[in-house]
Amino acid sequence: MPDSIENYVPQNLAVKMRRQALVVWGVFGLVIFAWLFAIVLAPIAETNDLTGVSNPIYRFFSFICHQIPDRSFHVHEHAFAVCSRCFGVYFGLFFGFVIYPLLRRVEETEPFPRFWLFLAMIPMGVDWSLGFFDVWANTHFSRFTTGAILGTVCGLFIVPALVELFQLLASKRQGKKLSV
Repeated sequence: MPDSIENYVPQNLAVKMRRQALVVWGVFGLVIFAWLFAIVLAPIAETNDLTGVSNPIYRFFSFICHQIPDRSFHVHEHAFAVCSRCFGVYFGLFFGFVIYPLLRRVEETEPFPRFWLFLAMIPMGVDWSLGFFDVWANTHFSRFTTGAILGTVCGLFIVPALVELFQLLASKRQGKKLSV
């Protein structure tokens, strides 16, 4: 059955919306990549005695993560700027952004069912709880993996939210141009 006239979007507008969605997706994907790069750059800079680079990065991330060395990945005995769980979340977020266009159109703003977001929190909650109650010792791998699961699903939720936000901002800006 064909869509009703209320759902009609002119072809040139659809192309413009797709282009804008791809730009939003690409820019924020690069921002997340730069975030990951900074996390890994800190220990590399520290290893090469570039404390002018590493110290501000470690300080910045200290407001976000506890940075306990025993819970962090290391490069040449220098810890990443965040713990392995936080790194997993950020890596998963980047991975979610990368795979999003493989799952659906980038300009699609309808989010996935929230069920998936709550389901993605369960592995991290179980991993944390088992470690907290001394049932088993968490490992870098378990922290990273459970963080990556949650981060990936969050990325799949953030892309349509960002695209819709920028579509709304563009339509408001367009509305002001038309009313002037």
